[in-house]
Amino acid sequence: MRFMSSDEPFLSFFLPDIGDAEIAAVVEVLRSGWLTTGAKTKEFERQFAERLGVKHAVAVNSATAALHLALEAIDIQPGDEVLVPTMTFASTAEVVAYLGAKPVLVDCLEDTLCIDPAAAAAAVTPRTRAMMPVHYAGQPCDMEPLLATAQRHGIKVIEDAAHSLPAAYRGRTIGTLGDATCFSFYANKTITTGEGGMLVTADNALADRARIMSLHGISRDAWKRFTAEGSWFYEILRPGFKYNLTDIAAALGIAQLARCDEFWQRRSALARRYDDLFADVAELTRPTTRDDVSHAWHLYVVKLNLDRLSITRNQFIDELKKRRIGHSVHYTPLHMHPYYRDTYGYQPGDLPAAQRTYERIVSLPLFPKMTHAEQDRVVSAVREILAEHRR
Repeated sequence: MRFMSSDEPFLSFFLPDIGDAEIAAVVEVLRSGWLTTGAKTKEFERQFAERLGVKHAVAVNSATAALHLALEAIDIQPGDEVLVPTMTFASTAEVVAYLGAKPVLVDCLEDTLCIDPAAAAAAVTPRTRAMMPVHYAGQPCDMEPLLATAQRHGIKVIEDAAHSLPAAYRGRTIGTLGDATCFSFYANKTITTGEGGMLVTADNALADRARIMSLHGISRDAWKRFTAEGSWFYEILRPGFKYNLTDIAAALGIAQLARCDEFWQRRSALARRYDDLFADVAELTRPTTRDDVSHAWHLYVVKLNLDRLSITRNQFIDELKKRRIGHSVHYTPLHMHPYYRDTYGYQPGDLPAAQRTYERIVSLPLFPKMTHAEQDRVVSAVREILAEHRR
């Protein structure tokens, strides 16, 4: 009997978990009279750095801003090349273009969808100044060969960890491996500030540069100029950006950070439950998890085994829509987008693993507030669609 969806409520792809502690923290800031960057932001930075075991944390208004600041701080210039996985969101590569450098797109591994270390090594040229591995879906890349390539060629490693709080690689926390690591606190991330991000690094000079450039290039501690201990006088050291995080957002971030492990445990349990409930379904492949990592489980991405189905991935998504199931695709590879085709001459077949994988992937709902009943509904819908369209 066909699944009847007309009376079903829409099941969101993601819902943030905002509790009384978060609401109280934001209200406290609203009542304080100090709303923008201030003491709460500095406290968020301190707690975040302490949690990861890193020396510096710089809070900004997005992970995109953090990535841009990191590349600017390592002096990426026009004509430089930066290795970027094609299987990522727009921001990872666009920040390279902001600086007039060339994003060199690199293929992914078909199992984890993380950057292919061998392909990255092969893409290095005399112009390569940095690489930007993306810890896809919350699973760390295979960092050892990537770091070895970087060391061999004297290039910097800026990690895009937008999906990856908390995650670890061979016992080392993500945030402690590369020259800088950038996290996202967007509304659907593992913790949220609504909009926001964090740059972490052990490099004193990189951190100082990022702090200055994050607020108009004004001399250190410019935010204090409206406080009792501050001064009206400031100096512009460089033409910087408006990337600072507000205390409103930081207060939300502090409360969310306190629940980070709670959220991670719930997402991990739901991912394991998906694995169990899909274990006997031959028409899809469950996410591959490396044995030497701790996965943050930001996303649960399945691959359709299209050779066993009479429908395409897009038609499968249409069937999910009919059943009012939230979903997404992470991602259309960058080399398949018009800008990268027109600007750099990429063709869809240039990075074949990413293209093949893209045609099969679907991200299913996964969030800490998700109930087993909601998850069962997703699983039932997926199984029904696959059964109806089995070859």
